[in-house]
Amino acid sequence: MVDQATQRTTIMASPQRCFDAAVDFEQYPRWARDVKEAQIIARDRDGHAVDVEYRVTAMGRSTNYTLRYFYGADPLRLAWRLLRGDATTRLDGEYTFVEVDGESDTTEVSYQLAVELAVPLPGFVKRRAESRIMHTALDELKAYVEAGAGS
Repeated sequence: MVDQATQRTTIMASPQRCFDAAVDFEQYPRWARDVKEAQIIARDRDGHAVDVEYRVTAMGRSTNYTLRYFYGADPLRLAWRLLRGDATTRLDGEYTFVEVDGESDTTEVSYQLAVELAVPLPGFVKRRAESRIMHTALDELKAYVEAGAGS
């Protein structure tokens, strides 16, 4: 069964700065607590990372997966689909970065995620994992960008 979630936050930085931090995959271990390694394995002809391999630890377990990324410009958007993973059969999502009306240094960030695990887990364990992923994707990104990192 696929679990889906969407959350939003506001970051005190421009949409471009937020987007730039989100696409700087090799820096994820600096701000995303559970990401231990992020390695770009393929780029498109414009130099954008397309396939990125991750090693993460969460709830006492290490897992590896590779995501394929897709880019959008209006609004700034970063989407991904799971290529392969050892604990998931689906790990698809999207960030959208939109300027708050009239405030060029304030961004509304939307994060969507669809996850399907390879092994069934109790609902409370899945909800805990989902909550942790959302926290990393929004709160840890927000702290990183607002601290001036990634700029």
